[in-house]
Amino acid sequence: MNWIELTDEQQLQQINELSAKEPVIIFKHSTRCSISSMAKSRLEREKAPDNASFYYLDLIKYRNISNKIAEDYSVHHESPQVLLIKNGECVYEETHNGISMKEIVEAM
Repeated sequence: MNWIELTDEQQLQQINELSAKEPVIIFKHSTRCSISSMAKSRLEREKAPDNASFYYLDLIKYRNISNKIAEDYSVHHESPQVLLIKNGECVYEETHNGISMKEIVEAM
């Protein structure tokens, strides 16, 4: 898994632009939560599709970005949470034990 770290709110604009060309996945991870660690591990054990970009957000360190994501994509803040962005909109989101690469790929 080649995570792209999400560390700056300006990257959200880049994500929106990129999502017009390919699916973009944002994984919001709490470094203090064992369920979040398990969800991240499940994603990393699976083969990620080549035609998508995967962003990783440490929401403890970058809570302001997590809040901006919730606002911009009209989703309720959860942790862990995965969002699929296409054409600048969140078209799929899942949380906790529902996070799986298979579901992400099917939603793409």
